[in-house]
Amino acid sequence: MAIVNNHPEETREALLKNDPKLSTKEVVIDDKYAAVASEASVQATKASLETKGHEVTILKTKEEAYEFLKKLIPEGCSINNGHSTTLEEIGFIEYLKTATEWENIHAQVLAEKDMGKQMEIRRTKGSTVDYYLSSASAITEDGVIVGCDLSGTRVGPWASTAGKLIIVSGSNKIVKNEEEANERVYKYSLELESARVRLAYKLPASNVVNYSVIKHANPFNPKRVHVVLINESLGY
Repeated sequence: MAIVNNHPEETREALLKNDPKLSTKEVVIDDKYAAVASEASVQATKASLETKGHEVTILKTKEEAYEFLKKLIPEGCSINNGHSTTLEEIGFIEYLKTATEWENIHAQVLAEKDMGKQMEIRRTKGSTVDYYLSSASAITEDGVIVGCDLSGTRVGPWASTAGKLIIVSGSNKIVKNEEEANERVYKYSLELESARVRLAYKLPASNVVNYSVIKHANPFNPKRVHVVLINESLGY
């Protein structure tokens, strides 16, 4: 099965080559945050996340993740996603373009050309779906999940509004602790996301406006969060 990335120009490799600031080294990012985590680190992260009440699945490849997600979400459920380079790289965003087994709210958002109405769909139906798919900016070995965005459309449903939150992440997102997670956000993720914003939206840079941290599962809604860790370097 061939994985189709609907935005190959937005991968880390493409941005490093083509973005004027990254390609000329005007902005230098720390490549250690692109490295796949060791098996020991992955297992420690899994154990910590599970101890804190989350579900965790470890997969070897993006192809496995692609097939796993299709089977994970029950037919007939409503689903939504914020922007995720990881979900693009595993081919799931491309799959959603023609998938009919779920009510795809993100497709409804994109189909609405009136910006005011589009934002209202995001705020209401988009935030209260049965399954919300996202990725993380960092996941710590002691079980903390960190996500950031500019507009709120990525992390808005994280805390409680979506029924289930699925975090799909390459193991390159794993860091030691919250201090390193913060460093990863500002010294790596933000710079690459800024390059994507320059390409996609013709803006000078992105910004960390919303910074979401999940430290434990909700005791009244255990296993609401399902972390899918892929043993590849994906996203940023």
